[in-house]
Order: sequence, then C-alpha cells, then structure tokens
Amino acid sequence: MNQFWENEFVQTAAYFSVVILCIVVFLTIFELVTKYNNWDEIQKGNLAVAMTTGGKIFGIANVFRFSIGQHDTLLEMVGWGMFGFILLLLGYFIYEFLTPKFRIDDEIQNDNRAVGFISMVISIGLSYVIGAGI
Repeated sequence: MNQFWENEFVQTAAYFSVVILCIVVFLTIFELVTKYNNWDEIQKGNLAVAMTTGGKIFGIANVFRFSIGQHDTLLEMVGWGMFGFILLLLGYFIYEFLTPKFRIDDEIQNDNRAVGFISMVISIGLSYVIGAGI
C-alpha cells in the first residue's frame, strides 16, 4: 500500500486536489473581508475585480507551489500554505491601511482598473516573497 501513496501520479493528484480545495476556501475568506461579491462583479464585467481576484488566485497557487517544493508531507504543505495565505491576507490589510485617501474596496467595486491592477501585482509580488520564505 505504501507504493501506492509514494507514486508520483498519486502524490501530484493529492497535491492538486488539496490546493484546489484550499483556493476555494481561501477565496471564500477573501470574499468575506471585501465589501463586494467577486463573482457578481466579474459577471457584470468589472475588470478591476477580475484582476484583483486573478491576483489572489495566482498568489495563493504560487505560495502552494513553493510549499509543495519545500515540504515532504501533504500536511506540512497545507500548514505552510495556510501560513502563506494568512500573510497574503495581512498584506491586503496593510495595502488598505497604506492608502488612507481612498478605500481600496470602494475603488475596486467602482471598476478602478488602476487600483485593481496594483492589487493584483501586490498579491503576485507578495506570493513570491512569502514563497521564498517558506
């Protein structure tokens, strides 16, 4: 039975499945901390929300990419991925704090593409820094 779990195809499928589940859970958490509904806004054609959400998806997946590469067990990978997600979420709140002249959520909801783009780049950039640390 150990040979089954040590098979590269099985391990890859396991990592893939767990990461997809984590992305869904983490996007749900992101949805809870924003004022707008991501998927409703994307359906309306709000490109700023689409860029922001895409950056979050990329950021979460990138953190897990590093986590898979650096840890031997599925449990360790998930633990470090969750830690990385918490840091990404913290980065979002810091970004909001560092822009006191306007509210990030309001600007993104109003389809301010410049703010959406910066939000996307922040998520992607931080994911590389977080990933290098884990």
